[in-house]
Amino acid sequence: MTERELDDLPEPQLRRQHRWSFSLIWLVPIVAVLAGLVLVVRTYLEAGPTITISFETAEGLEAGKTEVRYKNVVVGKVKRITLTRDHTHIIAIVDIKKDASSLAVEDSRFWVERPRIGINGVSGIDTLLSGAYIGVDIGTSDHEKDSYIGLEQPPPVTHDMKGKLFMLHTEDAGSLAIGSPLYYHRVAVGKVVESDLDADGKHVTVQVFVDAPHDQLVTDNTRFWNASGVDLSLNATGLKLNTQSLATVIAGGVAFQVFDDKNPGQPAADKADFHLYSDQGLALAPPDGLSVEVLMHFDQSVRGLSTGAPVDFHGINFGTVKSIELQFDPVKKDFFTDVTADVYPDRLGAAMKSMRALEKSTQTSANQMWGRMVERGLRAQLRSGNIITGQLFIAFEFVKNTKPVSFDPEAKPLVIPTAPGSMEQLQEQLQSIVHKLDEIPFDQIGQNLNATLKSANSLLAQLDKEVAPEAKATLHAAQQAMQSLDQSVASPDAPLQLDARRTLEEVNRAAASLRSLADYLEQHPESLIRGKSNEQEPAGDSGRK
Repeated sequence: MTERELDDLPEPQLRRQHRWSFSLIWLVPIVAVLAGLVLVVRTYLEAGPTITISFETAEGLEAGKTEVRYKNVVVGKVKRITLTRDHTHIIAIVDIKKDASSLAVEDSRFWVERPRIGINGVSGIDTLLSGAYIGVDIGTSDHEKDSYIGLEQPPPVTHDMKGKLFMLHTEDAGSLAIGSPLYYHRVAVGKVVESDLDADGKHVTVQVFVDAPHDQLVTDNTRFWNASGVDLSLNATGLKLNTQSLATVIAGGVAFQVFDDKNPGQPAADKADFHLYSDQGLALAPPDGLSVEVLMHFDQSVRGLSTGAPVDFHGINFGTVKSIELQFDPVKKDFFTDVTADVYPDRLGAAMKSMRALEKSTQTSANQMWGRMVERGLRAQLRSGNIITGQLFIAFEFVKNTKPVSFDPEAKPLVIPTAPGSMEQLQEQLQSIVHKLDEIPFDQIGQNLNATLKSANSLLAQLDKEVAPEAKATLHAAQQAMQSLDQSVASPDAPLQLDARRTLEEVNRAAASLRSLADYLEQHPESLIRGKSNEQEPAGDSGRK
């Protein structure tokens, strides 16, 4: 190339290349990073609260698998399970779904649903195939919470159940337990949800839940009683067996009823307090009213009498024995028993009202009324309440022809005189009979009887030696005579038989002749006067009239 051609060439320009140049291949990681950020943000926005639940054991729980369910709908899952620092409990860390975050409130309750067998039947059978899960009872509080203590048993009453809770107070809960049924006219309308000992250690508070709408049946005039077990009674009407159901025999139960149907009262408020009576009789008994403490001195044995034994008047139970104490009289140097009882005159009903009205008309105090009754012969007696068990009770009765006694109406307690009961009178009569029997000379009678028996034995021996052989010979002779008579009379060829046969034949012929004579006289009655005619009778006319 020539020099001129070289000059005509364009002068080269230098361009500096950028160190970082964009390439399409970088789009892939950028998109991946953006997608991951979106997923993280989305997961964070959709995630619900994380709560911790403490249980005694992790039986049935598994991290990453165990679900949290409400009404069998999955609302969360166990994320991790750890031990507490003192190793006494486990902590289940649970992730709750965002749409179920409202369950994480203060009064929510959690428990592990497992197969269980109880008095109410079998529950949790579906967990045998699907595995255990955490059940939840969503509370009604507005305050959130993230830490809970789990229940070891499902709650008997959940927040979504309709009804009312009532508090029953008693001295002894008997066989009542959580889940025991509650009955109204033998229909189950609720159950026992809790039974706790009071702080004083002397009483028990039983909480019962009555399902709606049956909760309206509980009024301020309602009586509750323990319907556990079997009520077996034997009285004048026969043997009675009473129980609410088979469930009450096994697991106990509570029953209730309005005391007065004519005055049912207003529906009771939620968590109202009631007294729980030991049986139906006490629950439906008339109001006790004020009690009167009485003291009785018994000289006889009180074996069979115990505290709590009834005190009745004309068959009406109006009190109970409170204490029994053995005493010693230093003057008489003898033992006696003091029995103290609380009696409730109001239990006598209309009779006591009439007596009080009469005493008020004479302006007599209540204690003086007792004094008048003592003057008329009111006495306390021990009586047998059960012949089989030997249990005794105290009866107030008017005893006729009893000795007058002094009565102090101002004494506290009132001293009621006593009289021997029917059993003591029977014992006295038996002792009198035994005493009379003791006076009978049984030894002398026995000796005389032995002498008489010896004489009889000697007489029998003499008869056996002297009379028996002659009697045997006589019997032999009689036997021979009977055989001879049998041969003379019973044999067909015997003369007596032949003679008797001939005699019967003659009698037959004589009877035939008499029949012929009678027939002839009937046809010819004139023959009685004229005699028999020699004319021949026409043939064929014989026997005609």
